[in-house]
Amino acid sequence: MVTSVSILGATGSIGTSTLNLIRDGNFRVVALTANSDAKKLASLAKEFGAEIAAVSDEAAYPELKSALAGTQIRALASATGMAEAAAAKSDILLSAIVGAAGLAPTIAGFASGRKIALANKECLVTAGSLFMREAQKKNATVLPVDSEHNAVFQALACGRRDAVRKVTLTASGGPFRTMSRERLAVVTPEEAVRHPNWSMGAKISIDSATLMNKGLELIEAAYLFDLAPSQLDVLIHPQSVVHALVEFHDGSVVAQMAHPDMRIPIGFCLAWPERLAWDAPKLDLAKLGALHFEAPDYDRFPSLRLARNALEAGGGAPNVLNAANEVAIEAFRARRLSFDGIPGLVEAVLTQAGKEGLLREVSTVNDALGVDHVARSIAATLLPQFAAKAS
Repeated sequence: MVTSVSILGATGSIGTSTLNLIRDGNFRVVALTANSDAKKLASLAKEFGAEIAAVSDEAAYPELKSALAGTQIRALASATGMAEAAAAKSDILLSAIVGAAGLAPTIAGFASGRKIALANKECLVTAGSLFMREAQKKNATVLPVDSEHNAVFQALACGRRDAVRKVTLTASGGPFRTMSRERLAVVTPEEAVRHPNWSMGAKISIDSATLMNKGLELIEAAYLFDLAPSQLDVLIHPQSVVHALVEFHDGSVVAQMAHPDMRIPIGFCLAWPERLAWDAPKLDLAKLGALHFEAPDYDRFPSLRLARNALEAGGGAPNVLNAANEVAIEAFRARRLSFDGIPGLVEAVLTQAGKEGLLREVSTVNDALGVDHVARSIAATLLPQFAAKAS
């Protein structure tokens, strides 16, 4: 049986890994999307025989249309085109768009019986209750692609949900795990994107360096698995071999382990409820020798604390946190903000957003995007204060 797949964010690292997995498998590609890389998107669409190729950046549409001239592939653009590509009928929709931009097209892709392989954590961070409620209404099955949440998904199969005491996500600690606070203040964007274990995009690599990524994953896990903040924890695990642990009320702890390779959780989602047979990297525990764990340092990495506080506050706090963080990351990459200025700006935006009544729960996608927009505006307004401190 051939499985049909659509990919939102086909030219990014997750999209590329997914296409590498399905290239020689029993899959058919229906739709592929990208932000603005029309040349690469067109090449992939032609290679995999996609029916639809869509770019979110309207300025890239002429190049995409020209590159696909003479083929049967439909070229689309803008938010409308992305939604149409997402809604195109396929068995699996893999959502790998980076940032809050992935929310609307992913929800547009919900359909009865459809599997949503979710690699966009911002869908849940910006509108977790809304996202999961809409998935349930449309009878879509959300499968987590993030290695940690995929590990939780697998471990939860070992017991009833009401028997779960705690879920622990592991974090590598990023490239600055042992770095002093003084040195952290002067790290460069080039240093921050050099993750020790994973090959990822720049934004998520920097989030990993600040530990904000793990904070966002805590929020994501709360909505994905309907867990209270008190049931969620983080452990630093530099080897990135144990991806998550689930503790049950009887004291049993179930851990999912695998080589740190994103193709493993991607393959799990593509084949679920079966398992994909492929030449996956093998885990050699004897060669590894030992596993190391330590508690996170909330003082050196305050982004994790801010994310946990936002989770506990609920409502729109995670949305504001995410928006402010995206602005801060962009400013850091542009050398307008220091590394330790990232959490400073995020905290200031959360404080101001609270004063402006933005921390409310949202009921529609437009509401969620509206809060995101205003939070970004606040971040842009406050940025010069922190940029001055960084200079």
